[in-house]
Parts: sequence; structure tokens; C-alpha cells
Amino acid sequence: MWSLRPISYSALSGWKDDDHGAALAAFQRQALKPIDERYKTGSIGITPAAFDPLIALSQKPEAIKNPRHFFEDNFSVFKLVCNDEKRGQVTGFYEPEVEAQRGRDAQFATPLLRRPDDLIVLNESNRPSNLSEDYRFGRRDGNGNIVEYYDRAAINRGAINVDDFAIAWIKDPVDAFFIHVQGAARLNMGNSDTVRITYDGKSGHPFTAIGKCLIERGEIAKDQISMQSIRAWLSKNPDKATALMEENRSYIFFKEAPSINDNLGPIAAAKVPLTAERSLAVDRLIHTFGTPIFVQADKVNAAPFQHLMIAQETGTAIVGPSRGDIFFGSGDLAGEKAGAVNSLCDFTILVPHGIGFDEAGVQLP
Repeated sequence: MWSLRPISYSALSGWKDDDHGAALAAFQRQALKPIDERYKTGSIGITPAAFDPLIALSQKPEAIKNPRHFFEDNFSVFKLVCNDEKRGQVTGFYEPEVEAQRGRDAQFATPLLRRPDDLIVLNESNRPSNLSEDYRFGRRDGNGNIVEYYDRAAINRGAINVDDFAIAWIKDPVDAFFIHVQGAARLNMGNSDTVRITYDGKSGHPFTAIGKCLIERGEIAKDQISMQSIRAWLSKNPDKATALMEENRSYIFFKEAPSINDNLGPIAAAKVPLTAERSLAVDRLIHTFGTPIFVQADKVNAAPFQHLMIAQETGTAIVGPSRGDIFFGSGDLAGEKAGAVNSLCDFTILVPHGIGFDEAGVQLP
């Protein structure tokens, strides 16, 4: 059982040494959320509306002049703790950059697909009893019955006409697979033309971590698993690579994403640009987007990590109160940093004053 326990800022190791200005800049980006975008309240119980006056206040000169005081004056801090002393886990993600083109040829033969017309959203009103609640997407078969959508293997083998739905074509199926895992990419189309794509749905199947498969089969030691080691294995075993990637049945569909500024990060689930090492992917069923979270990780790229971050993304593999994914930016260097992260951590939640969290020991539902 996880619970929130109040602590003081003075007891929060690493707090005073953090760059609060960088955290404030990420929090200020919440003001860029489209007016028609509605966040859901996570099970912790912080409503999206609780952040609205603070987002406005964060733009004021007083907040910019002293960002640490802005957070300390407007938020209480609660540490996420588990009664069995279990700790959290952080990994890393990034925005890949790859060469791409609009048309298929012998070199650029791997598609990145837009959402197919027959993909339908499943909910309590239309999900068949034989499909798990985890299935959020499906399709209708020839008899009009709702069934699971085609999985990665079926799509690879022509279950849908990819030429009808290709946004762009890239060279390497492994690059495409990791773009699926990251949920976004920056496509370099030539002539200085860049297209950004972002998540727009999936086949609905459960996510399978192929790194875990490789560990279980003794192919890579657990303490050696990383995006880089997985890529190296796929490169060294081309005859087995497709079959392994297809064990992750979940297939991701994309849409072209408008970019407010090419120098900003991608726009993700919270519909605001991400900030390198300040935007955090969280379990959105638990955490409300926009929540500041102080992350204390044992080892991120060979050093302790103590940063105030903002919940601005989510992910299929990000499940649980103290499970997070740190955004590291765009391109290969960011990918090198992100791919090496897998650390135990602790989360401390910053809760706006005056919303009923002043009592001790708030338990999560």
C-alpha cells in the first residue's frame, strides 16, 4: 500500500541545490495547453483546476526572480512511501531523429503509419466481454462484431495496406520499433525540412518489453540491459530480430504534430512541449498532468539525480505511483542518455495549498 506522508522542504535531500528556474520554466509551459484540452484527475486527487491559478502566478516577475520561493510558498510536499519499503523506478525516454521521405523506395521501405480508419476506441459501453479492460482499441470484423485489432506481426505481413496510411518511410525497422516505444520522432525529410510525429493510437495489445524477454532467455544479463544493448543484440541477430520485435504485439500509430517552436521538445500527452530532464512521464491514472514531482534517483548516467520535474507525459509501461520516465531531449545524444537509465528512486509530490491535503498520511485509493 502506497501513501503520501507530509515532510518539510528542509528534510528533502537535494532540494536546495536543484535548479528551480529550470523546473519553473517547465511548469510555465502548462500555460500552452490548448484551451479545449481537459486533463483527468488522477487517483491521488489533485484536480487540474488546482493548478490553474499557480500556472498564472508562475508567469509573474516575482516567481521568475525567485523560483524556489514560488514552489515553497504555494505547494506542500508529500513523499510517496510504501508500507513494505518498496521503492520506485525511473527509466528514460527521448525523441528520436531519423532520415525519412514521403515515398517508398528500395532504401526507405519501413513505414510510420497514421491511425487507420477502421481503428475504434473501446470503452465500457462497447468493449466485448471477451476482451480485457486493457484493450483500449479494436475494430469491427466482417460481421460487424468488435474484435481486437491486428497486431504487429499481422500488420508487418500486410493485414492493412500500409501505403494508404504511411506518413513517411524510413530505412531501418529497428529505428521504427524504437520510435514506437518512444511514441514520437523528428523526421528529417531533406532540404532542411523537418516533420514531427506523435502518438495517435495503437493496436490495443499489451506492451511487451523485449528487453525482459532477452533477460529471461539469458541473452543479456539483467545488469547490462539498456536500449543500447538491445539494439546491439538486434543488429547481431538479424535472423531473429523481427520475431523478437513482434513479441511486442502493440503497434503504434502516429499523426503529424504542429511544432510551436523547433527548439522546444515534442508535444506529448499533456499537450505541452516537453523539457529535457524536467518533464516526467507518469501513470496518468494516479498522477494529474501538471503535478510537480521531486525525483530522487540513485543513479542516472552515473550520478545521483535530484530534480524537480513536471508530470507531462504517460506511457504504456509507466504503471504505479512511483514509476516514472525522464525525458532527455531529442536526437542521438539524448537517446544515449535515456537508453542507459534504469534506477531505483523516490517520488515527492508537490501539492497546491488549500485542497485538503494538510492532514497526515493520505493513502492512495
